Amino acid sequence: MPVSPPPSDVPSPRPRRYVVLVPVKPPSVGKSRLRGLAAEDRRALAEAFALDTVAACVAATSVAQVLVVTDDAAFSARLSGLGTAAIPDGVAGDLNGTLRQAAAEARRRWPELRPVALCADLPALRPEDLDATLAQSGPHPAFVPDAAGVGTTLYVAPFEEFDPRFGTGSREAHLDAGARELAQAPPSIRRDVDDVDDLRDAVLLGVGAHTAGLAGTTHRP
Repeated sequence: MPVSPPPSDVPSPRPRRYVVLVPVKPPSVGKSRLRGLAAEDRRALAEAFALDTVAACVAATSVAQVLVVTDDAAFSARLSGLGTAAIPDGVAGDLNGTLRQAAAEARRRWPELRPVALCADLPALRPEDLDATLAQSGPHPAFVPDAAGVGTTLYVAPFEEFDPRFGTGSREAHLDAGARELAQAPPSIRRDVDDVDDLRDAVLLGVGAHTAGLAGTTHRP
């Protein structure tokens, strides 16, 4: 009579249920609020933030696909090298329009997945924090407020309900639209970087390898 193997203490992995949509401005025009830095340094940091953000998404166990949206063809190829798909931005200047376009493309390619809109300036993002946040998101629209409690860093919803409200005052806009606030999300997923003070805070949390190389610090393990 066959003997059943002993139960394993290792938890089963989360199913890969999500497609993360990451809009990326061409680094040459990104991060203008990093004042006091030379233009080439701002560009390099903008690239590093996006690379670290995307790398964390690719490493998350609940993420099946990452779709980058950018008009910078050379940088698009570099991001794709991390294991993402990429499309050009057909709605330049309209972030929410860009995200809706990306969600439509994601639905065409991967209709079984759930779309997640994520800012590209989260250099401290940890894959396990993204997994934990998505696990708490529930079946209806939800969002993560930024560290300041005014903006938004992540928005998740089924394709049928996908209606992001990024922009000035986006936290209130998402609340007004009925999305659930995930206010207890870990700091790494809330710490977007707009200025030098934000960058210092991100470094204290522990940034990814690309940002760490430019910020003169040791990156997180």
